[in-house]
Amino acid sequence: MKILSTCLLALFFAATLFSQQSYKIGCIGFYNFENLFDTLDTPDVNDFEFTPEGDNRYTPEVYREKLTNLSRVVAELGLELTPDGVALLGVSEIENRSVLEDFVQQPSVKARNYQIVHYDSPDRRGIDVGLLYNPKYYEVSSSASVPLYLFDSNGDSIFTRDILLVSGLFDGEPLHVMVNHWPSRRGGEAATQPLRNAAALKCKTIADSIMAVDPSAKVIIMGDLNDDPSSPSVREVIQAKRKKEEVKAGGFFNPMYDYYKKGIGTLAYRDAWSLFDQLIISSTFLDGDKSEYQFYKAIVHNPPYLTQKEGAFKGYPFRTYAGNTYLGGYSDHFPVYLFIIKPN
Repeated sequence: MKILSTCLLALFFAATLFSQQSYKIGCIGFYNFENLFDTLDTPDVNDFEFTPEGDNRYTPEVYREKLTNLSRVVAELGLELTPDGVALLGVSEIENRSVLEDFVQQPSVKARNYQIVHYDSPDRRGIDVGLLYNPKYYEVSSSASVPLYLFDSNGDSIFTRDILLVSGLFDGEPLHVMVNHWPSRRGGEAATQPLRNAAALKCKTIADSIMAVDPSAKVIIMGDLNDDPSSPSVREVIQAKRKKEEVKAGGFFNPMYDYYKKGIGTLAYRDAWSLFDQLIISSTFLDGDKSEYQFYKAIVHNPPYLTQKEGAFKGYPFRTYAGNTYLGGYSDHFPVYLFIIKPN
């Protein structure tokens, strides 16, 4: 994989664009928080390993350091173009609302007054998705937890994360966001592909319904999709395109596709890189009213300090644990974000 300074690239593009005109800028991102659990053993949730008595020895000190580390990363997302940083942040692998309440109180992000949208999901491990938003930019009008009804080959229910649908106004403009953490590849990529295809179809159906009512609506499908931009779920079901000129009205553009083709990923497994963390945007970010927010640039945030420097995971995202050994890192995923702009 090529580890490039994507922030430096963004600064170059910014210097070219903003030398000519003043713009309003919004930053929207996604980050897999990699097992942000509290330290309590919650009944009916498989979370004992993330307790002081569990194999991970997940103590209050570890939990606090995890919050500090994650907040350091989030605090710097988007700063190359806006001093307010990321205005909307989808998150995954969080145990409950309380861990997000602790997160938004961290000193490095507290001044942004992030608000929380969260629902409990039926996932066996007790991990959910959520949305953090800066009320200076975004006003929530409605939200819903959309369940995925999935079944294995025996007809038994598969309990996975719900899709979080949030609708509201971004600086006065309607914006709908779906935060996802699709079923994993455990059991094999091919064998589990129908599960992710089903999740993708649910997102596509929701998006189509929104845009059928309002063709000018802006929609973002974000999350840890456990699939790459070239996977059937993304490329065929959602039909997210690599090139802007291929996107038709009502369709979707995947700004992460080019990163993937260049060998830039957000996580690694067995020395192979994947780009599971994606931000997929509706055509209205490309061909809408030019006086409204339009897509500008997407970023994979991979500064050197977020990369493991030694050991079995050298070169991978600097994770919190290797097995049950505490490493003191951040996450086994890199975060991603994008900028939307409009004339000031």
